[in-house]
Amino acid sequence: MYVLVRAKNTTSSTLRIDFSDLWKATKVGAIVGGQTSCKAPELAAFEKHLPPDVEILSCHSLHGPQVNPKGQPLVLIQHRASDESLRFVEEVLSSFGSKYVYLTGEMHDRITADTQAVTHAAFLSMGTAWQANNQFPWEMSRWVGGIENVKINITLRIYSNKWHVYAGLAILNPAAKEQIRTYAQSVTELYKLMIGGQREELKRRVKAAGAAVFKDGTGAQDLLLKDEVLDRFSLSNRPRENAPPNSHLSLLAIVDCWSKLGIVPYDHMICSTPLFRLWLGVTEYLFRNPKLLDEALDTAVDDKTFRSDDLEFTFAARAWSDCVAFGDFESYRDRFERIQQYFAPRFPDAVQLGNEMMKTILEKTATKTR
Repeated sequence: MYVLVRAKNTTSSTLRIDFSDLWKATKVGAIVGGQTSCKAPELAAFEKHLPPDVEILSCHSLHGPQVNPKGQPLVLIQHRASDESLRFVEEVLSSFGSKYVYLTGEMHDRITADTQAVTHAAFLSMGTAWQANNQFPWEMSRWVGGIENVKINITLRIYSNKWHVYAGLAILNPAAKEQIRTYAQSVTELYKLMIGGQREELKRRVKAAGAAVFKDGTGAQDLLLKDEVLDRFSLSNRPRENAPPNSHLSLLAIVDCWSKLGIVPYDHMICSTPLFRLWLGVTEYLFRNPKLLDEALDTAVDDKTFRSDDLEFTFAARAWSDCVAFGDFESYRDRFERIQQYFAPRFPDAVQLGNEMMKTILEKTATKTR
């Protein structure tokens, strides 16, 4: 028999493994696994509480509940199990139609941090900044266009989910903590260069980071659709021609962060989530378009249109990083649900549109992922 155990929230706002009925469910020779997004505490708990005759073989589907699992990565972790048991679990989970990826628990947590932690932090910070400025971005002419559609749709998609999905991954994974902290530092340092008018230093730093992350032609093929195709997925009815250039601080900072940490995002495409592929795709699109990148950098220094948005985004990135660093689940939940409530009226439209966007993007990029 194969028993899957899930993470559970307690009244103390910590995440734990639910062992209340585990002993009853695990017969001699049973195989036990979990679907949590952070494997270090899960596997440690299994080792502590399960008898030695029980095999441990965990899994993790690297996508959200609204995504079709067919063709998506499904990690299998043969922590304490025979090859025969691995074949059995593969058969049990085969109905998903997912692509199996075989990792250790430690490798899983590192790759999960690389492909999810900073991505989530960026979108959470965007929502926080918009709420702080009392903005519904789809109602403003500033937030129009393909890249902006990704930012808006995915931010609302994340905030339409449960807070603990993101809190557990960020707080319980040591690698994620480091990356979120580094991202907040990158946001802060780049913003200081912007408001200080240090154009040449800003361009030198950003382009050096881009060269390090997108070096040697890596990922020269498009991982995402062009702007003109992404225009289809907009919550706004405003013409794109009226939209001013954006500094894209969130995108500049993610590449700066990857460069600092020595992360080459293409190395983990086999384990990438749909959100990560979207975020990497628009980031690559910006950095592989020299004219668009220079426009963003010049806008960051010369144009104050997005200055207040970038200020609030910087505050938000630092606040989320502090929340994760302190391991404060209660604060994380409070911040998340407060912003969630602000955007809630638009979730139905955003989720439907986001699902259509994700489906189209994933179909188009299925043959292009490395």
